[in-house]
Amino acid sequence: MLGVILFGYDIPFWIVFLVGLIILIVAWKLVKFALKILFIIALFFIILMILDYANVFNSIQNLFSGII
Repeated sequence: MLGVILFGYDIPFWIVFLVGLIILIVAWKLVKFALKILFIIALFFIILMILDYANVFNSIQNLFSGII
């Protein structure tokens, strides 16, 4: 029988192919999720940098210090 011998068991190629395909699909979904999270974090920091460049945080700090 054609296949792979693993721990003394003869496993057919179609099972090895199916398990490999499932592992690839799960890995691809994890990579896509990680890239989405990375994009969201990068977008958040870019927005913070733009707000800091526009002195929005200084304006808010001056507004609160004027009230107190």
